[in-house]
Amino acid sequence: MNEIFLLKLGELVLKGLNRRSFEEKLMSNIRRRLTPYGKFHIYTRQSTTYVEPQNDECDMEGAWNALTKIFGIVGLSRARACDKTPEAMLETARTYFDGQLRAAKTFKVESKRADKSFPMTSIQLSQWVGGELDELYPDLLVDVHAPELTIHLEVRDYAAYVHADPQPGAGGLPVGMGGRAISLLSGGIDSPVASWMMAKRGVQLEMVHFFSYPYTSEEAKQKVLDLAKLLTPWCGRLKVHIVPFTAIQEELRRSCPEELFTILMRRFMMRIAQRVAFREGAGALITGESLGQVASQTMYAMRCTEAVCELPVFRPLIGMDKEEIIRIARKINTLETSNLPYEDCCTVFTPKHPRTRPKL
Repeated sequence: MNEIFLLKLGELVLKGLNRRSFEEKLMSNIRRRLTPYGKFHIYTRQSTTYVEPQNDECDMEGAWNALTKIFGIVGLSRARACDKTPEAMLETARTYFDGQLRAAKTFKVESKRADKSFPMTSIQLSQWVGGELDELYPDLLVDVHAPELTIHLEVRDYAAYVHADPQPGAGGLPVGMGGRAISLLSGGIDSPVASWMMAKRGVQLEMVHFFSYPYTSEEAKQKVLDLAKLLTPWCGRLKVHIVPFTAIQEELRRSCPEELFTILMRRFMMRIAQRVAFREGAGALITGESLGQVASQTMYAMRCTEAVCELPVFRPLIGMDKEEIIRIARKINTLETSNLPYEDCCTVFTPKHPRTRPKL
């Protein structure tokens, strides 16, 4: 039988009466993301989602890479299905893992028996298949504590499945189950990470970027669009709203005290982002603020900033330091693009001595 993918579900299995809606949203997201890689049959049984290629033309490597970035999946395995007999599982394990069994020094077999009508217990099945493999590969030793290779056997309702250790998935909740929000996307390191973290909680995102031409270049705008493209494999479809911001900044510079320029600018950003949210049916705003990181991100400044908003403002990075944020940016592949030397509108007209304790 052909190779298939087994996807382990995380938080979804803890849901109550609405669990099925989470599973259906996850399967919908998987179908959409796998469309470029061929035709797959996708279904969920017993807290596992199955992804089966429908023909030999499916791009299994491309599909696998796409699945590692889909929120709602806590672990995924390449597996091979077989008949529900010990002999079939042994033969499948031998042929499927022959190269790895020859290369490894130690191994063990773990079994899970979801089909309770199967005549052997999980321990008996592991012992029998493990013993047969031990005889077939005399240079291989059994190590039940820290094996180099673990072969997993799962006996389920419709078939048995043989696979190795699951690879960690993206985790979180399926995108779309947490509502829709507007994320303020600059060209820096923080806002792409904040967007990714909220998408991981199931939030469908749209982006707003403030563009201050000619003070910021076309390259700076393209950098933001590139960041959005890098987030798309994780977040799903993204719309980026480009807001011309030059006139507002120039008027603030003419009319307002210099030390309050940044906080007043950010209040206008929040007003505009909220207008976009209302128009697009979004229920929250997302920023990349981290407490105390810069003058506009003190407790007092953030109070003045969000005072113009009716919608909740989510700040997933609020308690993180820069090293933690950089670590995630490197993981999601946005760090290099964020570090490109193109300024964003937040660095235009930056005051020399911004007020860190503004009063509303």
